[in-house]
Amino acid sequence: MDRKTLSIVGASGYAGGEFLRLALAHPHLEVRQVTSRRFAGEPVHFVHPNLRGRTSLKFVPPEALEPADILVLALPHGVLAREFDRYAALAPILVDLSADFRLRSLDLYRKYYGEHPRPELLGRFVYAIPELHREAIREADWLAGAGCNATATLLGLYPLLKGGVLKPGPIFVTLLISTSAGGAEATPASHHPERAGSLRVYKPTGHRHTAEVVENLPGRPEVHLTAIATDRVRGILMTAQAFLQDGWSERDVWQAYREAYGGEPFVRLVKQKKGIHRYPDPRFVQGTNYADIGFELEEDTGRLVVMVAIDNLVKGTAGHALQALNVRLGWSETLGLDFPGLHP
Repeated sequence: MDRKTLSIVGASGYAGGEFLRLALAHPHLEVRQVTSRRFAGEPVHFVHPNLRGRTSLKFVPPEALEPADILVLALPHGVLAREFDRYAALAPILVDLSADFRLRSLDLYRKYYGEHPRPELLGRFVYAIPELHREAIREADWLAGAGCNATATLLGLYPLLKGGVLKPGPIFVTLLISTSAGGAEATPASHHPERAGSLRVYKPTGHRHTAEVVENLPGRPEVHLTAIATDRVRGILMTAQAFLQDGWSERDVWQAYREAYGGEPFVRLVKQKKGIHRYPDPRFVQGTNYADIGFELEEDTGRLVVMVAIDNLVKGTAGHALQALNVRLGWSETLGLDFPGLHP
């Protein structure tokens, strides 16, 4: 099979670096260039020491970018939207890892982000979560990677709302996020010794990923997100609380998940009746493209607690984007993504 050439814009950051790690091991991808204005001229391992010996690539400035089959854009928010025409001319397939084109609704974008530099392009990108939009992804040349917190929330709630399992009403979501998911506002605890081992409310209300969640859930329900920063480097644990329809049971919850995810290669249902690994745990998906989903039903009240664990840099960012790219190009979805994780 012919290899596709791929370049990564903004490859010195978390998202771009993670996509590079995955792409280097992909049998059908040839990474042609990686850009970084700050580290131009430096070898990749200068920024990503885990890739020492895996590639001889050096960072080049964005102005030195050449045409390729695929362009992965891991730029700060707003940059691609402002410079879209230049980048779109360099590759027929674009994969955007920023929030610039995740939304279809201009009103939602304005509410959470402000004015959009290229509003006419909203809706032209396909939201790249294969479990939700696989058929649209097959025909899409422009893919918008989802937000990591949105990914965890959507995967946990989508089957329940699609199956009509939940009673109408607000859904409250709490996300325990890692430092690599929180950005500058959630710096590692080692930088703040007084915070080591602590939890900090990172975004109590108005989380921007709420827009993606609402737009992609059936019926556009009322969903409220709260993000809490931990001192983990990787991983997200999402918990959502809602209520079952009157007369519905745990069997209905199981059925909704099995109907939605029975054939999915990267969704695992985790609900053990005994043992120490009874619920999803971010430790066991670290470095993987898996989403582990579990739940607990409070029988006497009908309160359902849904739990989802993902690695925010893989399934939450680069991994689901690469999975979507595999779908788009007609390859096996698991190519380059079969790492099973570590234990202990």
